[in-house]
Amino acid sequence: MAFVASNQTSGGNHAVMQLGGLNRLKVTGNLMDHVLYSNVAQPLVCTAAVDSMSILTNHSPQQKDGEAQKRLIGENVPKRDKINFLVTTLLNLNDTKEAVYGALDAWAAWEHKFPMVALKRTLIALEKEQQWHRIVQIIKWMLSKGQGTTMGTYGQLIRALDMDHRAQEAHEFWEKKIGFDLHSVPWQLCHLMITVYYRNNRLEDLVRLFKGLEAFDRKPKDKSIIQKVANAYEMLGRVQEKDRLLEKYSYVLDEKKSRKKRFDGNKILLSTEEGRHKQSREASSHQE
Repeated sequence: MAFVASNQTSGGNHAVMQLGGLNRLKVTGNLMDHVLYSNVAQPLVCTAAVDSMSILTNHSPQQKDGEAQKRLIGENVPKRDKINFLVTTLLNLNDTKEAVYGALDAWAAWEHKFPMVALKRTLIALEKEQQWHRIVQIIKWMLSKGQGTTMGTYGQLIRALDMDHRAQEAHEFWEKKIGFDLHSVPWQLCHLMITVYYRNNRLEDLVRLFKGLEAFDRKPKDKSIIQKVANAYEMLGRVQEKDRLLEKYSYVLDEKKSRKKRFDGNKILLSTEEGRHKQSREASSHQE
């Protein structure tokens, strides 16, 4: 090829040089896509986080010269790689709100829509590492964007705040976002908050929450809730209220009685349904 090239006209030489330049530009452009993703998506990130992106930028040894990278920034980078990169980035960032929020903003900017699924997986990964402070920061960032406003996310935040030794903040969040509407809050979330109060010796708050639930005629189905409330009454010196509680919910504490109550309730439900069907059949026969 060198002999052929050397015998080309000056115009031919110029065309070959242009073609080679375009090929180099194509390869370089694709490589720069990955470099750009790495650089922009990691403000204030340490070297370790940069190294974690090498899986996205390295070429295979078998790649031919001039072969372009197939994966592009954002859209074609595998989700698992994005999540691993974000987790590594967050673990190595300075512990400031500006650094964390900046990294999250840059990371999410490559997505066409808010990356809720990827963030949930990131939170799961950070839970395994017991990175409660980072979890709090991520969820607060999500909420600041108007995203993740669900009871599930609220529960994650309350648990993370509790594990991060911020019970007062968990209490304030509960009061502001959840506690004003106790008639519809899932029992699982109520149980979580009762546990937070119990763990942090906030017994008055615990009793107040339970009474608020009772005011809406909400009956606990988990005996551990009854036990925590009873213990709180005892530690507060309110023995009579403890006794009344245990008597009122004895069927919850007694598994046999609890099963019988559920069975009786199902029988009533079935008999009611049968009655409705019978009435429907009778009405149909009269019409005929």
